[in-house]
Amino acid sequence: MTDAVEDITIYDKTRQQYLNEIFGGDYLSKLLKLGGQANGDEITIPLFNKPYRIAPGGIIDPSGKKPGHSVSVVLCKYLLLCPSDSPAENDWVSYRDFKDAAPFAGAFANNVEKAIAANFSGRLADLEESCLKLGGCPPAIELSYHLIMKFDALPMVPVLLLFNDEDSEFSAQCSVLFERRANRYLDVESLAILGWLLAAYVQGMPEIVM
Repeated sequence: MTDAVEDITIYDKTRQQYLNEIFGGDYLSKLLKLGGQANGDEITIPLFNKPYRIAPGGIIDPSGKKPGHSVSVVLCKYLLLCPSDSPAENDWVSYRDFKDAAPFAGAFANNVEKAIAANFSGRLADLEESCLKLGGCPPAIELSYHLIMKFDALPMVPVLLLFNDEDSEFSAQCSVLFERRANRYLDVESLAILGWLLAAYVQGMPEIVM
């Protein structure tokens, strides 16, 4: 029980440190580049189409509760790492293509792509329904997959899900891609968290806590 209390304390301290950095700087000018909104000293940022309210004293999810550490980290990093320019590299790349992603790449493949493939193998219609409920939509691109869904994970960080269902020769396969410029808005660990959140949400699981 003591360890759990210590962990929560560490998470709370980290979150508050991020919030102090955000509200100690010029966060209003960043919002114009990040697709967020300000109301007084409160910021609203949508994460997978759900509005999260960020204030100097904490972060609140749409139900009025404090979100898990994983969500808090992503939202804070998004505000802290805002690029000074508007990156143009919008071609789609895999997670492992990002610099410094190697330590997380294996876990990303297992916990995101392989997990979605295994869970929805033979259940293409269920995956499509789940993606639509999460705010996914078919993008205006032509690729040879059974299902292609684009999500606005964050206003400037879309995510692309590609899925081929199992057949007589191959097992189900899933790929989750990001725009190349995504690592200008988030570090590789936060991008990995986005992928894990996507996998959890489409499977109807609660958010992960890291």
